[in-house]
Amino acid sequence: QVQLVESGGGLVQAGDSLRLSCAASLRTFSNYAMGWFRQAPGKEREFVATIGRRAVHTAYADSLKGRITISRENAKNTVYLQMNSLRPEDTAVYYCADSAGLPTTRLYDYDHWGQGTQVTVSS
Repeated sequence: QVQLVESGGGLVQAGDSLRLSCAASLRTFSNYAMGWFRQAPGKEREFVATIGRRAVHTAYADSLKGRITISRENAKNTVYLQMNSLRPEDTAVYYCADSAGLPTTRLYDYDHWGQGTQVTVSS
């Protein structure tokens, strides 16, 4: 059974940084593209970032470009999301997910999801 466990969320002030982590129990982690999504209260889940199997290919939501970086350590079965200059509108539950295909921005291309980690940014 595949498990994805996010961590690193918390309550921060505007302008602070956070690094989220996602540990995956995938048998061959390096065979999967990974993605981060977020969901704010009352809103749909939205794409944040994705990274290919060898970390060569990445993509970011336009609204977040320049403030976030996705990375991965295949030896640790872990994907990261570094977030800088956080804003109150970044407040959401952040989820990681895996895709057996190419890195993708489409939510329905992902196979398994973690439970999420809450990020709250105060003004």
